[in-house]
Amino acid sequence: MLEDTLSIKVKRVQESKINQVDWDNLSFGKVFSDHMLVMDYADGEWKLPEIVPFEDLSLHPATSAIHYGQSIFEGMKANKDADGNVLIFRPDLNARRFAESCERMCMPVIPEDFFTELIKKVVDLDRSWIPDQKGCALYIRPFLFATDHFIGIKPSDNYKFIIFTCPVGAYYSQPVYVKIEEFYTRAAEGGVGRAKTAGNYAASLYPAKLAQEKGFHQLVWTDAKEHKHIEESGTMNILFELDGKLITPSEDSDTILRSVTKRSAVEIAKHWGVEVEERRITVEEIVNALREGRLTDAFGAGTAATIAQIAKIGFRDELFELPPIESRTISTRIKNYLTDLKSGKIEDEMGWLLKF
Repeated sequence: MLEDTLSIKVKRVQESKINQVDWDNLSFGKVFSDHMLVMDYADGEWKLPEIVPFEDLSLHPATSAIHYGQSIFEGMKANKDADGNVLIFRPDLNARRFAESCERMCMPVIPEDFFTELIKKVVDLDRSWIPDQKGCALYIRPFLFATDHFIGIKPSDNYKFIIFTCPVGAYYSQPVYVKIEEFYTRAAEGGVGRAKTAGNYAASLYPAKLAQEKGFHQLVWTDAKEHKHIEESGTMNILFELDGKLITPSEDSDTILRSVTKRSAVEIAKHWGVEVEERRITVEEIVNALREGRLTDAFGAGTAATIAQIAKIGFRDELFELPPIESRTISTRIKNYLTDLKSGKIEDEMGWLLKF
């Protein structure tokens, strides 16, 4: 069985690029580590994986992913503790979500335990690329795309799976401004909103661009049918503190991506005794609470941003300013907890860390 293969062929770089990195000025997603893992799917089975130097890909002009969008990905982060051990946060949930995305996009599934083992192998080889700087991490990008040389709409017979890593700084350097979107749609019922597929992000670029031109960082997406219910926000899921309770859209809908970070924030809050409601949330409810001063916190949760506290929310011609970040109790506590947990500064009481 492929998942029983623990020995992976490794071709190392002749000379590392690590000394060329400006570690004190890391931007997000522009610096790449030395190696990547590559594994092909052909003839109805996964071939043996290999770790090779990070390099460009050579693609046939008719590569089906380019034309028909069969492409999925995940995002994860690795940190180090004070003893130099690598810590990866809840990779089992990423593995599960990747498998669910594969199923929805008619792509071959990678066994979840093997997916995690492949992540571990490539990160371990480039563990020296994990930044020591506060607020930084090694971002991990596994992705899978169709590679048939064929012009015709059908699931591909061939695929390529790759994992690369990159040292990153903060995704957001300041509190976030968001706008509630009432026209454009991220996902509709019966679509691929729950899958972490490339096309979802392509579709969001234009409405996000329009919002950014008005001074917002991200959109808050609403349901496609009536635009009456809150769903998620751009690169992250969204949570609100309303009347002393933490509320967040339920993930039962197939239009919302199941967020590892949001799920963790909810479980942490419940563990602390905070009242949490996962349910349908109307735009009207949020806007009325903003007008009445009952909404005291709002924040995004996602791998790239971790916890991104929201400073302003736009709705039509209104702009609501939330209480100062310094006064935020729940989001700040969750943010600090996750930061300390991921860097090994506190006990892993939940058993969420993969340590090696």
